[in-house]
Amino acid sequence: MTVAFRPRPSVVRRDSGLYAYERALARRGLTPIAGVDEAGRGACAGPLVVAAVILRKPVAGLGDSKLLSPSVRERLYDQIMRVAHVGVVIIPPGEIDAKGLHKCNVSGMRRAVAQLPCDPEYILTDGFPVPGLPAPSLAVWKGDQVAACVAAASIVAKVTRDRLMVALDERYPHYGFAEHKGYVTPGHRLALETHGPCPDHRYSFVTVARGMGENEMGAGVA
Repeated sequence: MTVAFRPRPSVVRRDSGLYAYERALARRGLTPIAGVDEAGRGACAGPLVVAAVILRKPVAGLGDSKLLSPSVRERLYDQIMRVAHVGVVIIPPGEIDAKGLHKCNVSGMRRAVAQLPCDPEYILTDGFPVPGLPAPSLAVWKGDQVAACVAAASIVAKVTRDRLMVALDERYPHYGFAEHKGYVTPGHRLALETHGPCPDHRYSFVTVARGMGENEMGAGVA
């Protein structure tokens, strides 16, 4: 009787450094490795941005994009774009309203991986599993804090989205998008109550629906 060989599983300690997952997978011959993350999931305005990143070289200073200052994120973004393969998907608010946030998030992750110029041998996703990816994958809890490629994806997604929200602020200055980036803040709530939502708000979100009140769609664009 022939017994199939099964390699021993790798144990990755969460305190082993940001490249521990990549090193463990590389020891199994699983390279290149893609990390996938998103920005804007919790916002009530603006797009959802999903990024997939394959790091061809290490980048010093990577970390969870939410814990980094804007200037550090911008610097790391430039470094990542020089040494990585990157796929970015921008999902507009209307699509989120029509299809649902989680469905758009999962679809966006698949599409971002598909945009990569080379096929990954393994994929690390932040937080939850994503079915239908083109390679074996692992959902890593707080992956942007423990896996370098996921941290890089979080920075690419965050910087891309922040730039879009700054541009949106110039178009709709009533809401303060450049400051809060479309997330729910007291000032954003007040702007919604005063002006109603603009076309780039997510109308399926409770905060936006409540803010509509007597206002009609698009009242904030005047």
